[in-house]
Parts: sequence; structure tokens; C-alpha cells
Amino acid sequence: MRARDKILRTFQHADAQFPSGAFAFSQGLEALSQQQDRLGKFDLWNFLHAQIVHRWASSERVVIARAYRLGSDLDALAELDAEVEASTISEPLRIGSRRNGMGLLTSHERIGTPHASAYRSMVRDGKALGHIAVAQGLLWNALEIDEDDAVLMSGYQSAASLTTAAIRLGLVGAIDAQAYLAKILPVITEESCSPISDNEPLRAFIPLSEIAISLHGATGQRLFSN
Repeated sequence: MRARDKILRTFQHADAQFPSGAFAFSQGLEALSQQQDRLGKFDLWNFLHAQIVHRWASSERVVIARAYRLGSDLDALAELDAEVEASTISEPLRIGSRRNGMGLLTSHERIGTPHASAYRSMVRDGKALGHIAVAQGLLWNALEIDEDDAVLMSGYQSAASLTTAAIRLGLVGAIDAQAYLAKILPVITEESCSPISDNEPLRAFIPLSEIAISLHGATGQRLFSN
């Protein structure tokens, strides 16, 4: 694939308009912002920074790279899927990850991305779980997007989805959201440079978010599922 074609394909699949269903999930942002009376004052920057450094960098980023390197070995990907499931303590986060993964696989099946249909069938048959980061690693490899670019795409999407959620919740305006996004991008760059081994363990530590998510079901009407 020519370099410019690869860049454009990367843009296409990093774009928030690509249908993956992620708009329904806030990774605890809504829950934590509404639990200030129980969990303390909410600060969007601290939340965003924690999500990137203590969840994305040490868990989702690792899954993306490991899934990418497995290529079309769908059985090995299913084993990684099970590892993601076991390492995600919060049930709403597990459910959200699987729903997003299935949404992404469905979209890619419809546009003919290699391996999307086969892995989606495994998920439907109960042979795999379909977590979003596993699906991203599989699909972006199939699209011949470089591993480093795939990792950066994941980090950018994580941050952008959170700032978009903050706008929808009325926590910030669109301009301020872009300022937060610009501020977190160098953090993503720095975290993405850390090497990842083929058997790198998955680690995530966002306790306040997980506590808030566990309380989220009792708060009445919600805009997001988690």
C-alpha cells in the first residue's frame, strides 16, 4: 500500500464518524461527575489523565499491540479476549467493551474487512468475547495499518471519546474540550513509546471510576451506559 493511501486509511478508521457504537459509553465519566457528594470534587483533567495513563496505556494499548501481532490467528485472539475479560473487574466496563467490539466487528464485516466476519461468528457462537481492543488489533492489522499507528489511533480515540462525552454531559464546551484533547495528546505520545512484550500482562487501576460506575445504576436517568 502506498504511504499516502495508508495515511488516508488511518484517518478513516480513527474518525469518530466510523460506526462502532462507542458513543453510548463514557468509561465512568458520567458516573464520577455525578457522584461528587460521595467521591469528592470531579476534575475533568485528572479523570482524562488517569484514564490514559492508568487504563489505556497499561491495558488497552497492550491488548491492541498483542492482538495486532497475532494477525489472523483467531484462536489465539480468543485466548487474549478471555484474558481481557478476566482482567476487567467492573462488569459495566466488560459489557461496554464487548458491545463496542461487536459493533466494530459488524461494521467491518459489512465493508468487507478481512477476518471480521470469521471473528464475529466466533463471538456469536460463544467461542470468543469480542472485546474492543482485541477487535481493533485484529482489524487494523488486516487493513495494513502499522502497529505504531494502530496504538496511536486507539489512544486518540480513547481521549476523543471522553472529551466528546464531556461535551454531551454539559461539563465543558466544544472549545474547552479541544483544549483538553490537545493537552492529553503529548501524554498519549509519551505512554505509547513504552515497549510492549508479546506476553505483556494487562494492568488497569482506576478505582474511583469503577466505584462510581458501580453506583451509576442507582442514579436514575442516564445518558451513557457506563
